[in-house]
Amino acid sequence: MTSVKAPEIKQKVRERYGAVAQQNASCCGGDETEIQLVDYSALNVEVVADADLGLGCGVPTLTADIRPGETVLDLGSGAGIDVFLAARAVGPRGKVIGVDMTPEMIQRARENAKRGGYENVEFRQGELEDMPVDDDSIDVILSNCVINLVPDKGKVFDEIYRVLKPGGRFSISDIVTFGDVPAVIREDIALWTGCIAGALDQNDYRELIRSAGFENVRYEKEQRYDSSWIPDKYRQALGHHVDEMNGAFGITSVTVVGEK
Repeated sequence: MTSVKAPEIKQKVRERYGAVAQQNASCCGGDETEIQLVDYSALNVEVVADADLGLGCGVPTLTADIRPGETVLDLGSGAGIDVFLAARAVGPRGKVIGVDMTPEMIQRARENAKRGGYENVEFRQGELEDMPVDDDSIDVILSNCVINLVPDKGKVFDEIYRVLKPGGRFSISDIVTFGDVPAVIREDIALWTGCIAGALDQNDYRELIRSAGFENVRYEKEQRYDSSWIPDKYRQALGHHVDEMNGAFGITSVTVVGEK
């Protein structure tokens, strides 16, 4: 898909989201454009203010059917917004674990948990291709606009399968693509860290999940976006493709669910 190497991608992702943890920014887009894809204020729930950094592309907790007493794992947990929403759903008998590879995010999430009085949550630093989580230990897995950032997505879904209990389930919001995305987009490291260049084709994404062994895999929600995310430096070169954005190529935010 791209000639950009995995170590460079991971380093740039750490740098970008380490900086985001100390500031505020939206997820999708490159250096010139950013797109706000989800607004948690619409949920009308109280959460720790500093937990919502505008990094999501969906609300996976809404389609996860989280139950009291369950153990939930959030992949790429950031400052903790989805962890805290899940923590309310599982209640005091349940537990929510957040995993993130960025030290600054882990620190901010732990501070937010303390500030919000969440005692049933835990944040662990680690990569999604090698999660610091035991086999068959998780009831529900969440993730929000993160797997697109990982070079080896197949390994991530293998890990999801490993840590889920038999009968466990996942609800994942992510960015996928449709159409023939130009190489200049795929090769742009800023668009990699901006959740776009590394996104898989929508059909390939679903098949990758199924090939990991999951059942009942389906898209619960889909929303396509216009061409506003394309950096100006590429618009002239892409020409008519930009004008035909809705039919030629682009990005879609999806929420996909499945079961082990």
